[in-house]
Amino acid sequence: MDPVLFQIGKLTVSWYGTLVALGFIAALWTASKRAALAGVLPDKVADVGPWLIIGTLIGARLVYVVSYPQDFKDVPFWHMFAIWKGGLVFYGGLFGASGACILFSYINKIPLWRFADVLAPSVALGHAIGRLGCLMNGCCYGQACALPWAIKFPVGHRTHPVGEEATPVHPTQIYESLLNFGLYLALAWFFRKRRKFQGQVFAIYLMGYAIVRSTVEMFRGDYPKDYYVDGWITPAHKVSIVIFLAGIALYAWQRVNPAAQLNEEKKQNA
Repeated sequence: MDPVLFQIGKLTVSWYGTLVALGFIAALWTASKRAALAGVLPDKVADVGPWLIIGTLIGARLVYVVSYPQDFKDVPFWHMFAIWKGGLVFYGGLFGASGACILFSYINKIPLWRFADVLAPSVALGHAIGRLGCLMNGCCYGQACALPWAIKFPVGHRTHPVGEEATPVHPTQIYESLLNFGLYLALAWFFRKRRKFQGQVFAIYLMGYAIVRSTVEMFRGDYPKDYYVDGWITPAHKVSIVIFLAGIALYAWQRVNPAAQLNEEKKQNA
């Protein structure tokens, strides 16, 4: 694995940045195809794109800098903004994107939970693609293992010091990518076939991703020892619990909210 996709003179294009960008493009494109089914103009998905990108990057990088201050002790200040080198926390990005979406929906008078349902499956798709960038970048790697599908990183990686044998590790980036892609397929199907009220798909996404992340966390090996609680629980586990409960609360609330029901929307699309 090489973090550099190609280099022309002083211009270096990384796999990480390229795959994250492709994830955004795929997410917005698929969401625009889904928008009309919910009575949302596809153009609004394109319009919200820059808002989501900015909100995601700010939130994801801010949480990373706060969570891993040791990475910025002996480097120039501007390294905190070098997102093309990796270092984005998904939950931070989710919070940032959610804030951007709320503001955009309010300004453009779009029903928030209807819009969230349109975007939710595509968030999982974009994440599935972007997480492969972590694989190429060598971050978010797993614990040592002896399974047939274990992977080895090149010399110079934390799992492969110079002059030593590489340690085979869980391909956690691939685990999360595959699980997110499965979540995308399930949510896209549910949106078209089973959605009963506004906010339902987004609520299921919150619960589904909380389970995905909590599962993958148990195999992660890139955290410092003092990052764990009771030897195995990470801060992401705690956030996942909050996200899962928020998904349950949103599902329950919208289910009994008359304004959230889709009867009128179905008549409009008939």
